[in-house]
Amino acid sequence: MTGYRESVLPIRCADSWLTGVLAAPTGTEKAPETAVLIVVGGPQYRAGSHRQFVLLSRSLAAAGHLALRFDYRGMGDSGGELRNFEDVSADLGAAIDTVQAAHPGIQRFVLWGLCDGASAALLYLNATRDTRVGGLCLVNPWVRSELSQAKTQLKHYYLARLRQREFWLKLLSGKVAATALRELLQNIRIARAGPAPGGQDSKAKPITQQPYQQRMAQGLSTFAGSTLVLLSTNDYTAKEFLDHSRSDAAWSQAMQHTRVGVRQLEGADHTCSDPAAQTDLENSTLQWLGTL
Repeated sequence: MTGYRESVLPIRCADSWLTGVLAAPTGTEKAPETAVLIVVGGPQYRAGSHRQFVLLSRSLAAAGHLALRFDYRGMGDSGGELRNFEDVSADLGAAIDTVQAAHPGIQRFVLWGLCDGASAALLYLNATRDTRVGGLCLVNPWVRSELSQAKTQLKHYYLARLRQREFWLKLLSGKVAATALRELLQNIRIARAGPAPGGQDSKAKPITQQPYQQRMAQGLSTFAGSTLVLLSTNDYTAKEFLDHSRSDAAWSQAMQHTRVGVRQLEGADHTCSDPAAQTDLENSTLQWLGTL
């Protein structure tokens, strides 16, 4: 019966050591051909919310794949200074190099990222064009801007609230907080104003100065491998991404490519905290990996 084993994998990145945990299959004579790098999102370390990345990596390994979860520099047990998702390309590259050196038989690498971990994966490919990466699994990608946030809140929160009798009763009785009304009016103002001059729609800027959302779209459009986008139905980050990818020309074009697939995770929240949603996430990932 196929199982898994876990081992610590130290990763050297510049002048720092990163802590990684590698899950590998056991009970099979066939060496794994695919290594999945789990790119964490937000201020998380390698275990993830409710041990999400632990469960995922073990499930992947039990199915015959290598799975690495690791801490960026400055996060968890890794050394170095803390950095955000726009500045971790060197960390991802170091992780791929280390796994490749330890397992030279690996034929393809897959970047699996949640939230701004998905963003970091696209930014890495846009910056490096790393041909070792043959697949991308992007879960609730982060494309947040002041404009996209305002539009998402208006469309998916405030419009629903305005249809509720309870909201109007609270408004007339003075129970709706003044801060909530100010937030609504501010979101309307931002949404009506549209993108700032030279913002996301500008194509004249050098690539290093372009907004990260634009660089993400470029990374996806130039990626020759297979991409799976998983979107939780009960998550505003996923709704924001879906709206942005439909309204932005570069994103719309990239998402329409035949090598990009989209699947909804019904009833799931941002981190798939419900056990059934976590199982759906794992199964969706494994089914897609089977097509590579």
